[in-house]
Amino acid sequence: MNDPDTLLDWQDGQLRSLRYGDVYFSRDSGIDETRYVFLAQNRLAERFGALRPGDRFVIGETGFGTGLNFLCTWKLWAQCAPRGARLHFASIEKHPLTREDMARALSLWPELAPQREALLRRYRQLPPGWHRFHFDPGVVLTVAVSDVAEALPQLELQADAWYLDGFAPARNPEMWSFEVLRHIGARTKPGGTFATYTAAGAVRRGLEAAGFAVERVKGHGAKREMLRGVLREASQQPDAAPWFRRPERAWTERRAIVIGGGLAGTSAAASLARRGWSVVLIERHERLAAEASGNPQGILYTRLAAQATPLRELVIGGYGHTLRLLATAALAETERSHCGLLQLAFDTEEAARQQKLLAQDFPSDFLRGVNREEASDIAGVELPFGGLYFPESGWTDPAALCRMLAAHDHIDVRLHTEALALRREGEQWAVHGPRGCIEKAPVLLLATARDTLAFESARHLPLKTIRGQISLIPETPASSRLHTVLCGEGYIAPARTGWHTLGATHKFEDVGTDVRADEHRENLAMLQTLAPPLHAALGGSALDCDTLPGRAAVRVSTPDYLPLIGPLADAQAFAGAYAALRHDARQRPDTPCPWLPGLYVSTAHGSRGLITAPLAGEMLAAYLEDEPAPVSSRVMAAVHPNRFLVRALIRRER
Repeated sequence: MNDPDTLLDWQDGQLRSLRYGDVYFSRDSGIDETRYVFLAQNRLAERFGALRPGDRFVIGETGFGTGLNFLCTWKLWAQCAPRGARLHFASIEKHPLTREDMARALSLWPELAPQREALLRRYRQLPPGWHRFHFDPGVVLTVAVSDVAEALPQLELQADAWYLDGFAPARNPEMWSFEVLRHIGARTKPGGTFATYTAAGAVRRGLEAAGFAVERVKGHGAKREMLRGVLREASQQPDAAPWFRRPERAWTERRAIVIGGGLAGTSAAASLARRGWSVVLIERHERLAAEASGNPQGILYTRLAAQATPLRELVIGGYGHTLRLLATAALAETERSHCGLLQLAFDTEEAARQQKLLAQDFPSDFLRGVNREEASDIAGVELPFGGLYFPESGWTDPAALCRMLAAHDHIDVRLHTEALALRREGEQWAVHGPRGCIEKAPVLLLATARDTLAFESARHLPLKTIRGQISLIPETPASSRLHTVLCGEGYIAPARTGWHTLGATHKFEDVGTDVRADEHRENLAMLQTLAPPLHAALGGSALDCDTLPGRAAVRVSTPDYLPLIGPLADAQAFAGAYAALRHDARQRPDTPCPWLPGLYVSTAHGSRGLITAPLAGEMLAAYLEDEPAPVSSRVMAAVHPNRFLVRALIRRER
């Protein structure tokens, strides 16, 4: 990503792209053009008004630009749509603006002030990847920062309407190619519409080939013509493998049970409750976040691979999603801190990884490189290394976040309630405990970490346990100067209520939760390498590890270190249905996947739960509501529980 400041120019109040030699909008009539071309020609006022509570309307857009089209659509939605309907607006933008340029551009239209301010409160210049924004009531924005030809095939949606709003075809032909337009047709509902300001013949022919009935109509202002159309025949869309396709809807009423009161469970419950579901949240302990989600300080840790992998995309999307969640969360000042985070280049391998990331030109308000002196100034303590600085990162109290997520009128929290068995009874799942049936619902979500394997339906999942211990170190006058989270092989956070959180150890296949002196020593040795003066300021060598307070919990991961998010299949029936994979991994049988109707999982978030679990809630909601996904289709597949069943067949392990 190049710095947009070097590729943009303001001329007489108009924002101009130097890269494409074109303007983002007309200063005199930009808002009128949006309303005429996109809102009126897609008949949105009429279509919004015809919706019923609970209905959903999906708009796709090529070219987010300043966000003007989105804000105008949102304003019209608020005027016309019934309460309880939901708007999903998905846009693709290769070169996102800085917050400052977006604010300057949108300031031209004071009538959009409420929507503009809500967007700007959440917006920062976006790194490559997929980014989800929530606005109340019922307005969801997803922005894919990517080349349109790369993003469209990964876009999981069926749009009711499209805004084709890239720079002019003559200046940006790649955005208007036949292949791009074919993907747009394949991601449009039957009867869905499009509108675009251009009337270029090549665009018209491409849209007709994509299945649209296209007509020329009068353009806006001095522009003679524009195009609009209706999908008459969908072009063939490359289908996902049957084991990754979305299951058919298994519910007739929005009721669900979520087992597990940590970050994964409360996030899933909150995402469903936001969509009008009634959720029973079952937790066996006396409080939420009693296990791995219960550390006093959870770090928004974003260690990124140097390559563009599904895990990196998941982490970037989840990091932004959690930041936006925390920005609007009703948490006390002692329960969160946007103090920033330094990933220190503590050895040559880490320094090389960081240099590869810096060469990719991420936005500076996402991450930037700092030398040793700069890192020391930011941290407030002397450091032996430079590294990467994430200025918007920090820490939060995961338990407080869980309580906030569960504090919804549609969520019934049941503590001291242990789920021992799951049974499919008719069209519902019945959860049984020591005294019989606890609750029934058509949808059941397991967010039960290592206890997921206690349920027969999920016993095939390859979970591995990792014990982690944190050490709680008393703050000293010298250590109080630490202003930001420091990360290396472990982390230390600025003090919260007089205590620093230092951690965490990694002990595979160890499920003990006792606090151990030798692991305190490991944490302190890590700190001595990472920041020797801070170790000394805390009296590290003199601390009594036998009496030092701490906390241990068991995290869960998978062999590929990606979480498990999505629907569950009958493992035995799956092996029979796709036995051909044992002989030829290229086979793509047409046999429908033998799903366990209405059964879903969100687990194995490992040490990244604060970043991945809230986004996982949105992914599960997308499955259940058949909504646009908040991440790319390759990430949806990369975290799908069925990936391990497929691999086992290919390797002849099943």
